[in-house]
Amino acid sequence: QVQLVESGGGLVQPGGSLRLSCAASGGIFGINNMNWFRQAPQKERELVTRITSGGSTNYADSVKGRFTISRDNAKNTVYLQMNNLKPEDTAVYYCNAVIRTTAGWGDYWGRGTQVTVSS
Repeated sequence: QVQLVESGGGLVQPGGSLRLSCAASGGIFGINNMNWFRQAPQKERELVTRITSGGSTNYADSVKGRFTISRDNAKNTVYLQMNNLKPEDTAVYYCNAVIRTTAGWGDYWGRGTQVTVSS
């Protein structure tokens, strides 16, 4: 079974940095888009950034210039470098990917990692 496991969350002061990782494993034949979503308390889950299998990226306006997504296809891993963090970036961050297995293409989610930006 496919698993997505996030790591790297934590508590950081405003202006600080964190790097999130998400490793996919389990019967994978290919990965298409890899995405990071986030959900703050009392708010809906939102797309933060996306990277295609070819490396094209896009970002939510709120994180442009501060966050960078990248991926290592050999490791089935996606990263999110977050710089100049703000209190409004506080949320649970979820990894999401479109993955091909023997059952075909499917949409998979990690369990999330908490990011808290506070002084």
